[in-house]
Amino acid sequence: MEVPILKQGEYLIASIQSALTDADLLQLRDVLVEHVGRYRSRGVIVDVTALDVMDSFATRTLRDIAHMIRLRGAETVIVGIQPEVAFSMVQLGLTLEEVVTRLDFEEGIAYLNSKKGASTKLGSSLPRRTR
Repeated sequence: MEVPILKQGEYLIASIQSALTDADLLQLRDVLVEHVGRYRSRGVIVDVTALDVMDSFATRTLRDIAHMIRLRGAETVIVGIQPEVAFSMVQLGLTLEEVVTRLDFEEGIAYLNSKKGASTKLGSSLPRRTR
């Protein structure tokens, strides 16, 4: 099943609507990493609200997606992990190391916007070169 990916300004939004096969997850990874470059995206939100199970392959693939996208210059936020999914992940020792997670879509957007503001402030505070 193909995951819809929407472009919203500088962000990409991938909303997983149902359980995905391993092949579907790998396709999502490849498409997201490619889209970040094509659309010059600054952030990606992966919404997993509809998932009621997250196995080790899905967890590892989401972590890999976030790391690959970071290497492409964008941030990734995983949103919508359900309480029972979080509980199961902890019980099974599955982690999303170094991956930003937020409660829901709104918090994911707020996080990306705060990162955008920080990078804008950083860029504007750098001294300009003069000749």
